[in-house]
This record gives sequence, C-alpha cells and structure tokens, in this order.
Amino acid sequence: MATNEYQVTGMTCGHCELSVREEVEQIPGVENIQVSAQSGKLAVTASAPLDDAQVLTAVEEAGYSAVRTA
Repeated sequence: MATNEYQVTGMTCGHCELSVREEVEQIPGVENIQVSAQSGKLAVTASAPLDDAQVLTAVEEAGYSAVRTA
C-alpha cells in the first residue's frame, strides 16, 4: 500500500470534496481517498505506487489545482 498526500486549492464545500473524490477514484489501484475542503488535504491510498501526474490531472479535471506534499 502506498499513500500520497496533496494540498488542493479551491475547495470550499462538501460538493468540492465529492468532485475531487469522483475523479481520483477512477485511477486504477486507488483503494482509499480522504479529502477535506476545510484543510485542503487530499490523501490517496493505492495498492501500487501512484503516479502523481494521474492524481494531479484528476484533481484538475474536477476543477481544482494540487501539489504533492508527502
């Protein structure tokens, strides 16, 4: 299991969280997603190492921007 953490900018509510979750969960191998509009944190756990580019693209498709933090 690998967990990557990101800082997402632009999220303000539960709908924002849902939008990000729906895009990120389409990435193959993703098993758990924790996202908070309040803190702007996104944690993605996958069964194999994640490609940051895929996660960042998914966040952008949801209408937000992100950077890897851990």
